[in-house]
Amino acid sequence: MPLKYCAKISLVHLPFKNVFVKKQKQPLISLIQSGKFPVQEAIRLFLQACAGMGYAHRAGLIHCDVKPHNMLITANNRLKITDFGIARALASVNPNERTTAVWGSPAYFSPEQAAGEAPSPASDVYSLGVVLYEMLTGQLPFVAPSALELARMHRFSTPIPPRELNPAISPTLEKIILKVLSKEPAARYRTADQLGRILINFTQTTKRTEMTEQLTIPPIPIPNARAPKATRNDIEWNTVFLGLLALAAVGGLLPFWLWVYYSLQ
Repeated sequence: MPLKYCAKISLVHLPFKNVFVKKQKQPLISLIQSGKFPVQEAIRLFLQACAGMGYAHRAGLIHCDVKPHNMLITANNRLKITDFGIARALASVNPNERTTAVWGSPAYFSPEQAAGEAPSPASDVYSLGVVLYEMLTGQLPFVAPSALELARMHRFSTPIPPRELNPAISPTLEKIILKVLSKEPAARYRTADQLGRILINFTQTTKRTEMTEQLTIPPIPIPNARAPKATRNDIEWNTVFLGLLALAAVGGLLPFWLWVYYSLQ
């Protein structure tokens, strides 16, 4: 039976007293649409998304609809994850379950969600990877005119390596992103907490490398030990100088030898 992909209308219900606070926030997607992020700024914000999703995973929840539209940036640059409208309790998920109605956002859901299979925290990790890819490259890993085609691409297509779209991405960071976007859940990082730890370690290693490069003293050049080769003119002038020096020496001794000669007569 063919799968049916259902787009969900996101509703955020806030108490009246929080309405003014809500106006001070903007969705991450609006910042992404303004252009790709500098690498360090993207990681700084993304680590907050990992922390938020990690908290949900530890609480036994799978978000199932992770996307930048559901991430709000506050006035002090704090990232908040919202809209757990289709979240699943991990304890209620049957690993062997199958469904013909797939809820979520086709541009961001995982290959197993696209196939109508059971979600897991690794499904949220995949969706986080799509968000990070989009933040760093300015585009989604997969673009298609229909939900069905997007689902097929998530399951079977390979994304463009992010370094081809943004050379500022290091080879190490690219490997992390592509691992997160692995087709098999077991090949990804299992939880958002694990992904966050990997990125923190990457950031710390990058900073140490930069500091080492800044503190490295350039080597002092060794002077050339070989004497410069004398030219013909140099040799001629040296000969003249040595001849004059010899004559001066003989001339200086001539009075002494005359004195000795007449003393012996």
